[in-house]
Amino acid sequence: MSLPRRSRIALAIAGALVAVPVIALVALASVDWNRARPWLNDKIGAAIDRPFEIRGALSLTWGRQGSGDADRTWRDYLPLPYLIARDVHIGNPNGMRAPTEMASVGQFAFAVDPLGLLRNRITVPVLRFDRPALLLQRDADGKNNWTFKRADKPSLWQLDVQRVVFAKGTVRYIDAMTHVDASAEVDTINGDRDYGVSWKLRGKWNAQDVSGGGKAGAVLALREQTAPFPLSAELDVGGTRISIVGTLTRPAALTVLDMRLKLSGPSMERLYGLTGVLLPETPPFSTEGHLTGSIGAAGGHWIYDQFTGRVGSSDIAGKLDYNSARPRPLLTGAVHSTLLQVADLGPLIGADSKASRKARGAEEVQPGNKVLPVETFRTERWTALDADVGFKAQRITRERDLPIHNLDTRIHMQDGVLSLTPMDFDIAGGRFTSNVMLDGSGKVNAHAIRAELKAGARHLQLKQLFPKFDGMQATVGEVNADVSLSATGNSVAGLLGSSNGELKGVINEGSVSKLLLEEMGLNIGSVVLTKVIGDKQVKLNCMVTDFAVSNGLMRSRLFVVDTSEARIDIAGTVNLGNEKLDLTLKPDAKSMRVISLRSPIYVRGSFKDPDVSIDKGMMALRAGGALALAVVAPIAAILPLVNTAGEDGSGCKALLAQAGGKPVAPAPK
Repeated sequence: MSLPRRSRIALAIAGALVAVPVIALVALASVDWNRARPWLNDKIGAAIDRPFEIRGALSLTWGRQGSGDADRTWRDYLPLPYLIARDVHIGNPNGMRAPTEMASVGQFAFAVDPLGLLRNRITVPVLRFDRPALLLQRDADGKNNWTFKRADKPSLWQLDVQRVVFAKGTVRYIDAMTHVDASAEVDTINGDRDYGVSWKLRGKWNAQDVSGGGKAGAVLALREQTAPFPLSAELDVGGTRISIVGTLTRPAALTVLDMRLKLSGPSMERLYGLTGVLLPETPPFSTEGHLTGSIGAAGGHWIYDQFTGRVGSSDIAGKLDYNSARPRPLLTGAVHSTLLQVADLGPLIGADSKASRKARGAEEVQPGNKVLPVETFRTERWTALDADVGFKAQRITRERDLPIHNLDTRIHMQDGVLSLTPMDFDIAGGRFTSNVMLDGSGKVNAHAIRAELKAGARHLQLKQLFPKFDGMQATVGEVNADVSLSATGNSVAGLLGSSNGELKGVINEGSVSKLLLEEMGLNIGSVVLTKVIGDKQVKLNCMVTDFAVSNGLMRSRLFVVDTSEARIDIAGTVNLGNEKLDLTLKPDAKSMRVISLRSPIYVRGSFKDPDVSIDKGMMALRAGGALALAVVAPIAAILPLVNTAGEDGSGCKALLAQAGGKPVAPAPK
């Protein structure tokens, strides 16, 4: 039975459509592709703008491109030619100095989309490497060898690589901008559902040793947006340990990085070399949180969210946002602590212990005879970052307990000027408020910081200020004080040693331990009797302190302690520059004592080793007159603190009225 004419024509056309591709496949498979090597070398080299050479055998097979992913398209099912090239070499861009060529591959297999060749486009759906030796390099000017485009000379051919399949080999990364030179040994993993290759890393990062390893996916999708590339790593960089587990989407553009990040190390300051983020010196720390990031044309944007951790013995938590903006990167966020140990704040100003300095790898620079920290501030990094970070601490404590709660500050860094505006906290039942400014921009002084401090303390309770001091256990009374200082220096000691300003304080209408008062007045008999029959409280009418500070020298303008049983006048100086004391205390009892040594007491020597002595000549003369003091401060300057003390402040008002009528005399030598 013969078929209708139309059916025969349709079958002939269908047979031709099938036969032509089959004939083409057979013809292509039988071609000696080694003859095409010069043409391929030339066209691929032109497309990537660098030397490209296939030195070994070149052959062709066919294969379907199904990716196995849920988002595959009909193109993935089309059979495409596979070119298999052996002994392939790729050079570096012209003008780039490098220790080796960019890549050498034992076997290089890639599928080619023939339709793309008609548009001068080399489309590679899948690129496979076998035993690759890869060099990735970036120079100090930002030029790298992995960018295959030239703005000044557009290529007639374009290269479009869609997927890369990794195998065993080596990768070396050299980056002059971040000071990295590290090599990784890559090997395949069999039977792992998430990862296809493992790697071990060793090298240098900012002159620090780098070592570690990790795993990654076997197939790197450069174009797909919905196929995350899995990553995990454990690294040690100069003692700082980094652990990441997560994914990378669109690796060609580093569009979305989403991972769990753990960090630990001897000091947060060490992270500057790794991240470029300026952080302070701290005790050993550890944190864990969620890191997301992206890199665009304008730079990178990173968010470290929901992180928790410890710094020394203190806990921290919060969120930080880093944006590599211009002219400087910007760090914003909020950090909080439930319990902050005072000792963990020591490294901020170089005032931590020898054990703490050893743990964070810092050299001991503090002289044995000095109390004020002499470690210099590292202001050369202050202009590398702007910041606006809030910090709150629910409670601050020390070894002997310090009644500080609810610390609230805002850390601003703008063009090298660090401000804490405000820095407030509750302390001893009262409130401390302050504003701190540290100018490390170098515009005023290239080798020092210009600092300003304005602070006030209101309604601080004496008993709570000294909770472990036996002489204060039954003490009541309230402290109010103001501080205003400005200085220039390159350390805490340098700043205080050059400071100018004033310190004023008032304690009004309280009580004080009689034993403590008797010990200060050297009333030996009364001390003995008090020890025998017990201590009691003595009414504290007022204590007033007023120091003028000039070039680090604190000079007493008024320093008086007045109680119902005695008055102690204090005069002299405290030198913050050389840490020397020169104070004279004149106790004057208001009632009879068993054996009263009513003679001046001298407090001299250094902060580290103060010396207390008695004027033996005055003891012999039994002089009971009040010591002439230098009362030069205007009484009106003290009255606001007296009025703040509550009630009527009558004790201090009476004392100030009496002090205001005294003759002015120089401070004792």
